[in-house]
Amino acid sequence: MKYKHIIWDWNGTLLDDTWLCVEGINKSLEKRSLQTITKEIYRKVFSFPVEDYYERLGFDFKKEPFEVAGDEFVAYYAKCFHKVKLHKQVSSALGALEIAGFSQSILSAGKQEYLDQWVKVHGLSEYFMIIRGIDNQYARGKIELGISFIKELPYEKDEIIMVGDTVHDSDVADAMGIDCLLIDHGHMGNKKLKATGRKVFSNIEQVRDHLT
Repeated sequence: MKYKHIIWDWNGTLLDDTWLCVEGINKSLEKRSLQTITKEIYRKVFSFPVEDYYERLGFDFKKEPFEVAGDEFVAYYAKCFHKVKLHKQVSSALGALEIAGFSQSILSAGKQEYLDQWVKVHGLSEYFMIIRGIDNQYARGKIELGISFIKELPYEKDEIIMVGDTVHDSDVADAMGIDCLLIDHGHMGNKKLKATGRKVFSNIEQVRDHLT
């Protein structure tokens, strides 16, 4: 393969946190007497910007600003984060890719201070030359961050590939001018991901095998 560097998304791609996101949003829906959702529904309606996804679930931002529900979700996620695990074979796949000669980074819509902590807790920091998150807790600004981030890497754009689990990751890769692969084990289902025209895999082992 021509690639030398892999940029990983974090939530949903390496971290198996979809169930917690469903649990967290349902707490906020219940509080407002709105219809709760299943994981299957979540994977169909989740999108960026997340304000749009909240509105599709019935949140009314004329009654209260998005940040109220957003802060609720972040607080619940933080309280329960210790329960979240990596997707299967993440550590071994990252190690195999490192041995195969790839350098690796993380580009996430998670807030930088949280992201650094999360990656460290899961014992993955050693695999990444750069760990880059955003400056807010509302998942805003990943495209702008990506455009800035690509300038930090000592590679040509055709030597870099992004791996994510959402349509937004594909959009971020487009903005950065790099290739992208998607995995359907996270926050969006296979049908939505395939609509991007990207190659879609079911797990990180398949991505590892494809890249090596």
